[in-house]
Amino acid sequence: MSETRIMRRIGVVTTSRADYSHLYWPLRELAARSDVELGVFALGPHLSPEFGNTINEIERDGFPLRARIECLLSSDTDTGMAKTIGLAILSLADALTLWRPDLLLLIADRYEMLAPASAALALRIPLAHIEGGEVSQGAIDDQVRNALTKLAHIHFTSTETARRRVISMGEEPWRVHRAGAPSLDHLRRSTLLDSAALDSRLGLALTAPTALAAWHPVTIMRDTNAEADALFAALAQTPGQLIFVYPNTDAGSYALIERTRALAATRNRTHIFVNLDAVTYWSLLGQVDVMIGNSSSGIMEAASFALPVVNVGMRQQGREHAANVLDAPADTAAILAALHRALDPAFRAELRGMTNPYGDGTAATAIAQILATTPLDGLLVKAPAPLHENA
Repeated sequence: MSETRIMRRIGVVTTSRADYSHLYWPLRELAARSDVELGVFALGPHLSPEFGNTINEIERDGFPLRARIECLLSSDTDTGMAKTIGLAILSLADALTLWRPDLLLLIADRYEMLAPASAALALRIPLAHIEGGEVSQGAIDDQVRNALTKLAHIHFTSTETARRRVISMGEEPWRVHRAGAPSLDHLRRSTLLDSAALDSRLGLALTAPTALAAWHPVTIMRDTNAEADALFAALAQTPGQLIFVYPNTDAGSYALIERTRALAATRNRTHIFVNLDAVTYWSLLGQVDVMIGNSSSGIMEAASFALPVVNVGMRQQGREHAANVLDAPADTAAILAALHRALDPAFRAELRGMTNPYGDGTAATAIAQILATTPLDGLLVKAPAPLHENA
């Protein structure tokens, strides 16, 4: 890989609305640099009408799209997930050969990210990875995240604990940077909507109590929706207004969507949104009364608003979180008890002044600077992990 090119070519992979909202500010920082030629590779759910055609959002934001990768099967099975990875590898191999970056940036832990990592490995393209070192034992995301860590050459972790965990996996400390979660940059740098503007954007009034629900298949389980019964039984008894956002495109997501629609048909004041852009979603986190489900946004972003969160089941098991998160097993009575506590004004008062362990909203600048300036010579050659005599 030559360093003679005046502008460093940096590719960024995004697969869905969720990771794009995390990548938005790093993309803005990279696009603004005169020493970087930026290229975005969009794939999977971004190109799916069923999940909102969120490729349109990337186009509106003006980021340079180098490839649109069609790979998402209209499937609700783990076999469909596996085939999606294969289709993505085939297309990405051609796209990355045609526009070959000096560095390729990946984020988080979605199974689709195994495709660009595999293609880049064969093409000898160094990888940078955001949000390694975290834990979510109830999803295959945990294994994907760790695999990406071992394939990557530069690491940006969200917390100091995550940084230490990446180093404990044998990664050289100079490669591992604690940057914070880049999604939190929206809090500092985006103009969030006030209550009137948010009500207008959503087409409803956020009268108290309003709960935001985000529930995804638990992909480590053979029946990925085995925990859903308890959640939906609890939601049927939850007071006030309920706002649902669509699940990820994992095995079982279609069944969850149908179940959510069935709940909305029988429960008053239940609203479903396929996609919410980052600013709308962040504004919503700042104005609802509680969040419930098993989404990482309840762990990573909600803390910035001191928003009470009921984290249900095993999907986020083991994940570092702040005091605003109340863990509940997938049991209806336990979920309702946690909701009761979360909605107690005394609990909300206890959270005033809390800090978010995932950062302070300054990640994007650090990520862009390191990507643009880290020497590329020798980056592909990783030192072996030290051996411990008594291991």
